[in-house]
Amino acid sequence: MKLKISLALLLATSPFLLMAQIEDKKKIIEKGAELIKVQEGFKFTEGPAVSRVGDVYFTDQPSNRIHKWNAISNEVTVFKENAGRSNGMFFMLDGTLISCADEQNQLWAIDQNGEEEVLVSGFKGKKLNGPNDVWVRPKGGMYFTDPLYPRPYWEGIRSKELEQDGEHVYFLSENRTELFRVAEDLEKPNGIIGTPDGKYLYVADIGAGKTYKYEIREDGYLINKELFCPMGSDGMTIDNRGNVYLTGDGVTVFNSRGDKIAHIPVPADWTANVTFGALDRKTLFITAMDAVYTIKMRTRGVW
Repeated sequence: MKLKISLALLLATSPFLLMAQIEDKKKIIEKGAELIKVQEGFKFTEGPAVSRVGDVYFTDQPSNRIHKWNAISNEVTVFKENAGRSNGMFFMLDGTLISCADEQNQLWAIDQNGEEEVLVSGFKGKKLNGPNDVWVRPKGGMYFTDPLYPRPYWEGIRSKELEQDGEHVYFLSENRTELFRVAEDLEKPNGIIGTPDGKYLYVADIGAGKTYKYEIREDGYLINKELFCPMGSDGMTIDNRGNVYLTGDGVTVFNSRGDKIAHIPVPADWTANVTFGALDRKTLFITAMDAVYTIKMRTRGVW
């Protein structure tokens, strides 16, 4: 009888096979590093956001929880129950956690005690479709994507039709008094990340299978849209060399010119999001379906 072993099983049980399949043209992964499964048993992990001390907060959206990974002890604990079905998240400099809480189509600010404040509940008198991912720029103000992904917990609350007239990207000003659209010509914007100098914004159009780069104006508007790479993404992050990390099929890395330089396979059907954790920001933290993973890098994240 021929024994059939799935690729996912082999990857999960054989670090050697996993490392043999990693592409790393620019040596951005620490030599000899292995993909480590931190914890499994979740329903669907998303939204990793790194705190000032390097701990990573991530969501288990179907379970309606936000978890915290301690970068020193490697332990995972529950930070917040009843988390508004949080998806993408990002930390502000003052420790406030910004969350795309799509249970009621809102954008939240969560303090260090887990208490939430609704920042955005709609646009021009209508609900948002479902805020998905968010990035806070250094000068203040934040960008978030608003695609439509019908959720089973919306049944009986609203239909599965668009609330807005399309799937767009929005900007909320630092003083939270202005909310306006900054990209209205994308099919389904999803992942979003900006450069640490606040000059450029990357937006993944997962519907079109492309990622775009924009120049950020002082007033928050975006100009000079250009194709960055012919690949869409769920969540995404950036490192200190300007490399951009896209997700979906494992983690795929592009340099600042849009050239593919690395691919990290992950033993899951889908990799949802990624960020850099630990105090030195050299641990890549990956959310993938029912588990979360880490791998040591030579590059480091920016915050």
